[in-house]
Amino acid sequence: MVEKNIFYDTRLAYLKICCRPLATNEVANNFFIKRVINLLLKKLIPNNMEQTKTWHDTHKESSTFGQRLADSVANGMGSWRFIIIQTVIVLVWMGLNVIAFVHHWDVYPFILLNLLFSTQAAYAAPIIMMAQNRQSQRDRVQADNDYKTNLAAKKEIEQLMTRLDSIEIEKLDKILTILEKMEKNEKN
Repeated sequence: MVEKNIFYDTRLAYLKICCRPLATNEVANNFFIKRVINLLLKKLIPNNMEQTKTWHDTHKESSTFGQRLADSVANGMGSWRFIIIQTVIVLVWMGLNVIAFVHHWDVYPFILLNLLFSTQAAYAAPIIMMAQNRQSQRDRVQADNDYKTNLAAKKEIEQLMTRLDSIEIEKLDKILTILEKMEKNEKN
């Protein structure tokens, strides 16, 4: 079934007004109108305008497991949740090492903590760079698709303008012939 949209709703309203005498009851009327609208929409909407997948869906399906993993890691590390959790862990780490009653496993300069942060940064930076590179690829693909869509729309608008101009010229020619006939009739 065709998705409902503004075009569909407009046609439905129009056909409800025009086709009401064709059906005897409301159920038959609604069925008839929906059937006619579906048939009209299939003929009126060109096949190239019906897009099943967006560029984003296609890109998501084509990405590998590693790419999806890098994207999710970059999304996680770039969130407030990660910053807050890491801050709490660091504060607990420092607090336990400063106040520890039995054993200080990482004394004041917190060398082990710095080593953990260095390791985290060493792995996080390339993962985030990979995610940024893929984002720039997605942006390029989106820009290319937008450009193609704009070109197609421009061509269609130009065709419509040409058609409207020809209709206007035809109307003007008809008006001129009618005026000429009226002048001939007035002279006779």
